[in-house]
Amino acid sequence: MNLPAGQALQLRHFPETQVGGFSKVDGSIDFWSRIHALIAPEWSVLDYGAGRGAYIATDVSPYRRQLKTLKGRVRHVAGCDVDPAVMDNPFLDEAQVITPGAPLPFADASFDLVYANWVFEHVTTPQAVVDELLRVTKPGGWIAAATANKWGYVAIASSLVPNRHHVAAKSKISPDVADVDVFPTAYLMNTPGTLRALFGSRARLWCYTQSAEPSYHFNNSLAYGLFKALHKLLPDALGTGLYMFARKHGDAPAPDATAPP
Repeated sequence: MNLPAGQALQLRHFPETQVGGFSKVDGSIDFWSRIHALIAPEWSVLDYGAGRGAYIATDVSPYRRQLKTLKGRVRHVAGCDVDPAVMDNPFLDEAQVITPGAPLPFADASFDLVYANWVFEHVTTPQAVVDELLRVTKPGGWIAAATANKWGYVAIASSLVPNRHHVAAKSKISPDVADVDVFPTAYLMNTPGTLRALFGSRARLWCYTQSAEPSYHFNNSLAYGLFKALHKLLPDALGTGLYMFARKHGDAPAPDATAPP
C-alpha cells in the first residue's frame, strides 16, 4: 500500500497508529473529544474559518473524520471563512463568506459553540475577532480553538520565513500539506497570556499546550525521530500546539423544547 510519506513515518514511529488510526499523542483526538463532551443535539455551532473542509475531508483517519464532523449531530452547523471555497464545504448546513475586520453575518447570541480549528495563527485583527466571536456566542456558550503556540519551535521557525515563501518551504518540510491549504501566519493571538488579555473579564478561559506527532520532518525518518524526542523533552510552555476553551459569562438559556430536532 502506498501511503502518504507523513503517514508512513507516523506508523513507523508510533506503531499504535495501526489500532484505530491515531497515535497516543494525537492532539486532534484530545481537542475534538473535549468538544464532543460539551455539545448537545439541540445546539447551534459555528465553524470559524471553515474553509473547504479540508481538515475533515483530507484526514486519513476515519475515526478523526467522524469526531470532526458535527453536521447531523447538532441542530445546525454554520461555517464562515474569507475564502469563497467555504461555499462548497460539504460539512456545513450554512456557509458565509466574510471580510477580514468586518462584523460576522450572524445575530447576537446565535451559537452555543464556536470553534476555530488552526485559524487563530492567521488572524491579523485579534481584538476585533474575539469581540465578534463573543458577540455571536450565547451567554454560557463556548469558544474553542486549536492553534499553534507562538513559543513552540514550529511557530518560531515559521515566523523566520516570510509568508511569501511558506508554500515553497512547506512543500519541502511537509509535502503532505496541499499548497491550497497554506495561508499567511501572524501569531498575534497564540499565547495563553495574549488570549486572556483579549477575552478579558468576558469569559473564563482554560488554555494548555501539547506537542503531538511531528508535522514538519522533511519526510526523513531520522528527522522525525529527532523531533519526536524533542517533543518529550520540551517543557509545557514550549509545546507546539495551543488549545483554548473559553466559556462566555452569563447563564446559558434553557433548551427550546419547541425547536425541531
